[in-house]
Amino acid sequence: MLDSSTRFKVVACGRRWGKTELGKTAIVQAALQRRQQTWWLAPTYLMASQVWRDVKTSLRQLRGLEISESERRLDLPDGGMIAVRSAHNPDSLRGAGLDLAVLDEAAYIDRRVWAEIVRPMLATSRGGALFLSTPFGRNWFWELFRIGMLDDEDEWQSFHFATASNPLIQREELASIKRRTSEHIWRSEYLAEFSDGGGQVFRRLREAVHPRRISAPQAGHDYVFGVDWGRSQDYTAIAVIDAGERRLVALDRFNQIGWHLQRGRLLALAARWRPRVIWAEANSIGEPNIEALQREGLPLRPFLTTFKSKGPLIEALALAIERGQLDLLDDPALLGELASYTMTPLAGGGYRYSAPPGMHDDTVIAAALAWHALQYGGALFDFV
Repeated sequence: MLDSSTRFKVVACGRRWGKTELGKTAIVQAALQRRQQTWWLAPTYLMASQVWRDVKTSLRQLRGLEISESERRLDLPDGGMIAVRSAHNPDSLRGAGLDLAVLDEAAYIDRRVWAEIVRPMLATSRGGALFLSTPFGRNWFWELFRIGMLDDEDEWQSFHFATASNPLIQREELASIKRRTSEHIWRSEYLAEFSDGGGQVFRRLREAVHPRRISAPQAGHDYVFGVDWGRSQDYTAIAVIDAGERRLVALDRFNQIGWHLQRGRLLALAARWRPRVIWAEANSIGEPNIEALQREGLPLRPFLTTFKSKGPLIEALALAIERGQLDLLDDPALLGELASYTMTPLAGGGYRYSAPPGMHDDTVIAAALAWHALQYGGALFDFV
């Protein structure tokens, strides 16, 4: 890719493939060897700051180098220039002409940054651009990738690499990741495939529904609970899984009742199913309810939901449903919430998981906590 004379290069590759190292090499070579005026653009200030530190360190010993911390700009002694920018505020990205622009994680940058700001800055010099990213659905980065695949587009060239093509990553590590990753995320994040599936998290839902309902606990069976608390607008949901058969066997969902009554319903459900362990969300209103029920003798474990802990919790449930490891109840509220649950890729990596605006996710969280209980029992984990 560095040797290619193509003006615009579009690189779709998996996580940890090495695209940022490629981009830093390209921009340093352009400024140092060809004395070009260059920009590095990243979706967030944090991502841009890391590259700024790396590039500055690599050139710090260069005699005559001028460093502007306020502008995050390096002026090289022979006339080359490197400026590192965040694309978070497109309207602030104005400047003179450029010879090269590197757009890191381009799929997560507003398309206006390229079309309205960077592209015109390359016109006078007939400069080039390097687009680096993992796929983010079929957005403008996908459109550019398609252009680079056309034989009659001499100025554009596309490259595609899965994470596995990085020889520094052991195959055993990738195999371990794949076992614990849903197909959608695996294909997008590690195979670098462009998906039109949108942000749907849970797949193969109908195949996971088990037609036979269990109305009462069965002798000798082991049960676990997951609890998501709510009161007025949100619902409290309690999910019960048969740990041996790996089947969701009961689901209680209610709102607009006080905490005393809510705890009473959970106590009654626990007296009936006798769970080995109950995992309950501990955020805010959850903690005092958990403490009160622990004093009643329930085997409750607190789960603190954070950005860091929520991803693995939801992905584990999605993977279990997708691979047929968990049977679901034919419950309209549950299936509706699972079907509408979405994930939004974040520029810095990872996903934000949530219900669409105006909808609920109480049964999703309760089922995910019950699956967590099945996997880990009473073991406590520090996700924060």
